[in-house]
Amino acid sequence: MGLLRQKSKPLLIWPHAANLVFMGADELQILANYNRWANRRIFAAVAELSDDAYRKDMGSFFGSIHATLNHILVIDRLWSSRIMGEYHGIKGLDQILHEDLAGLTKDREIMDEHIIRLVGRMTAGMDGGLDREVYYRMLKGGEKHVSPARHILLTLFNHHTHHRGQVHCMLSQAGIKDIPSLDVIFYLREIEEDL
Repeated sequence: MGLLRQKSKPLLIWPHAANLVFMGADELQILANYNRWANRRIFAAVAELSDDAYRKDMGSFFGSIHATLNHILVIDRLWSSRIMGEYHGIKGLDQILHEDLAGLTKDREIMDEHIIRLVGRMTAGMDGGLDREVYYRMLKGGEKHVSPARHILLTLFNHHTHHRGQVHCMLSQAGIKDIPSLDVIFYLREIEEDL
């Protein structure tokens, strides 16, 4: 990292982002398992809602809890398919993959298991490992990009946290009283107790 002065303002210059290692294999495996745990908790809380409350536009980025949960799954399909070099079939970020909560819940469970297996394979060095360069195009605009698989996984988990937080807020607005905590530290305490 270097420091460059330009017009008396310091400018921080970082190494190329592809060379940064934000998290190691252990942390990514923890996040994969935490992700499933948090999704199960949020989906259990969502199941308490009436269908009207589940679909109500509450002013969040994707509107409703239903649309937000669909969006999370859309992005999971998009990124995991890119990592594996497979066609994802996603047409838009607001694509509705499931019209009902039951179908969405089932597909969420399947995807969470897929993500755990994918992270396990990548952290074991299979499929090119965490540093394998993944080439992809953005849905909007079609720009070409390349990123290490580890950065894509980190993005995927951060994306979950961002939108689960929105769902958590919408559950509060819908009157659900005992919304479970989703902090990673509670997950880590829970698995320590189970050991």
